[in-house]
Amino acid sequence: MINQKFNLTKSIRHIGILLIGISAGICLTSLAGCSGKAPTNDAPPIPQVEVVTVTAQTIEDEPEFIGQTEAFRPVEIRAQVSGIIKKVFFTEGRNIKKGDQLYLIDPVPFNAIYLSTRAKVAQAQARLDLAKQDLARVKPLLEQQAVSKKNVDDAEAEVRGAKAALEAAQNDLIKAKFDLDNTKITAPVNGRIGRSHFYEGRLISAQETLLATIDQLDPMYVNVSVPESYLLRRRRELAEHKIQRPDIFQLRGTMTFSDGSIYPHEGVLDFADVAIRPETGTLQGRFTFPNPEGNLSPGQSYFYPGQFVKIRIKGYTRTNAILIPQRAVQQGPMGSFVYVVDEEEKAQVRPVRASMWHGKQWLIESGLQPGERVVVEGFFRILPGVPVQAMPSQKESPPSSSSEQAVEQQP
Repeated sequence: MINQKFNLTKSIRHIGILLIGISAGICLTSLAGCSGKAPTNDAPPIPQVEVVTVTAQTIEDEPEFIGQTEAFRPVEIRAQVSGIIKKVFFTEGRNIKKGDQLYLIDPVPFNAIYLSTRAKVAQAQARLDLAKQDLARVKPLLEQQAVSKKNVDDAEAEVRGAKAALEAAQNDLIKAKFDLDNTKITAPVNGRIGRSHFYEGRLISAQETLLATIDQLDPMYVNVSVPESYLLRRRRELAEHKIQRPDIFQLRGTMTFSDGSIYPHEGVLDFADVAIRPETGTLQGRFTFPNPEGNLSPGQSYFYPGQFVKIRIKGYTRTNAILIPQRAVQQGPMGSFVYVVDEEEKAQVRPVRASMWHGKQWLIESGLQPGERVVVEGFFRILPGVPVQAMPSQKESPPSSSSEQAVEQQP
């Protein structure tokens, strides 16, 4: 009974303390409401952005295209006579020199024909000599009327017939000598010979059988295909004096291999096709590159026919070009755009046409004018039409030099 009274007294004490705390909180709230001070609502600060000022400059315009390498002279080795291959003299895949013997076709039947034809020439020569002697004997006799005119005519006809027979025999001898000489097949150029398609004991046909191919590797060709759209745009830019260039066959090219390494020698454009290929819509062009290593042993040169490479064309100059950092160009549903800070220090959206890269910058074809300020940092802080605080960017590198790469963006 005593414990129950004690617990009841303790509970009443706790309730009293709670009521006192609630009353104190209500009083403090009332005092705050009666103080007359309104809560503060400061305006957000104007966002800071970094900008670059647009300038016009003259740069080297260097478009880049995919190319494929080709041997300077891919020479096909074919037999001039039909026969059996007697011997193969070369080692496949090695460098050879002009005049080196490659194949031997069995010369026995050709040598027999040659000797027989030579004998026929001697026979025809003897007949001609005899006919000339007969004519020389009968001509004086005609003056003495010891023979008739017919005898002299017959002697003259015999001389002419003997001459014709001799010429025919001599022509046959030339053909026989040609065939005999062509049983030895030699290299017509310096270069590197590929695999032999036929070996000893194989019967080959004259002028039809391809025996092997010799690739002349110094210099080398690189063929490029230029889209028609690029040609039309380039013509328009030249007409508008946006682009300047020398004679087309003074254009140079630098070559980049598939691993990114750059070939140390420059090439020169030496051929442009006369018609656009209808199946691809491209115009074929060809650059000639020196290849001193092509005369070295296999394995010492990595410039081979059939490689796919990139060719950067040098020689074009673009005037009044506008370049801005790549990070300034944004992409939206309607295409490329940038933020421009206007005269009222407000950020505005400006659609632009960015055509190609020049180093780390975009080349802007249209949409910007020199003197305008373009935002390069702080995009997440701004909205179109909102005032901003423009600060000159300190991170931008100097304008791209002429040695930097310009990469053409295909449509």
